[in-house]
Amino acid sequence: MASPEPSFSQVTIKTIVVHTVTYFAMGVFALLVFDYAALYAQPDMAGLMRQTSDPLVMAGPLFQPFRGLVFALAIYPLRQVVFSRKQGWLVLWWTLVALGIVSTFGPAPGSIEGVIYTVVPLRHQFIGLLEVVPQALLLALGVVYWVNHPEKRWLTWLMTTAFAAVILLSIAGLLARSRGL
Repeated sequence: MASPEPSFSQVTIKTIVVHTVTYFAMGVFALLVFDYAALYAQPDMAGLMRQTSDPLVMAGPLFQPFRGLVFALAIYPLRQVVFSRKQGWLVLWWTLVALGIVSTFGPAPGSIEGVIYTVVPLRHQFIGLLEVVPQALLLALGVVYWVNHPEKRWLTWLMTTAFAAVILLSIAGLLARSRGL
């Protein structure tokens, strides 16, 4: 196990990479399994969600390193709890779920505020939870494991390769769309 006090750069880079990869993987999974293209085209969702063919949606993974940085800025002050305890990943996961998903300050679908203040049907709100709660779990597990095991070179190689693939696939998709392919 690594030092209980990982460096800021170690936490930041690994959080950015793990978040971007898990975001993309869970997004593709949810897109296919929950048929987001059809779901978001329904009248009760079309006014809230961009269609899956929208260039901003396609570019979504390109923005995730910035979100990963925001997560790292929140995780780093918690490093003594998250990285030095055996169940630190569980503390991080619950923090992400409680503050970032269930109890957001705004009425995000799937949150308590979203259920109260939006007209999004409950079934649609809970479908999104089936994507974001596991993604938060993968983020917590991945970051804690990778930070605590820097000697696992195969993991560094795998995550770096997956990160590069996500970015390149997103750029390629946008270029293909802009050229009408």
